[in-house]
Amino acid sequence: MSSHSAWILLLALGLTAGFISGLIGIGGGSIMIPFLVLVMGMSQHEAQGTTLAIMIPPIGLLAAWTYYRAGYVNLKMALFVALGFFVGGLLGASVAVKVPDAALRKIFAVALMGIALKMFLS
Repeated sequence: MSSHSAWILLLALGLTAGFISGLIGIGGGSIMIPFLVLVMGMSQHEAQGTTLAIMIPPIGLLAAWTYYRAGYVNLKMALFVALGFFVGGLLGASVAVKVPDAALRKIFAVALMGIALKMFLS
């Protein structure tokens, strides 16, 4: 995979994770960590550390710093995905406020089951 296409994939990851987070309120890590491990080939440690760095503004500063000191954070990747996550979160939240509560609850349940099944089978 070329570095250009990798950066596009990472921006898409941020947009998708931000959108889903804004839409159904799940943490970006439940989307980003599996993607970084399964698609980008990161170790679980690096995926977790990088995801925490992505979410520094709202949460995780001290945890991300701990991972960074241990060498498990890809800062360039974290910043690029964070940009997409910022915009995606706005888009997802804009859609979510228009979705009926019962439907949103079902979307949330399906998302969690799908992620859990993919992680379990991998």
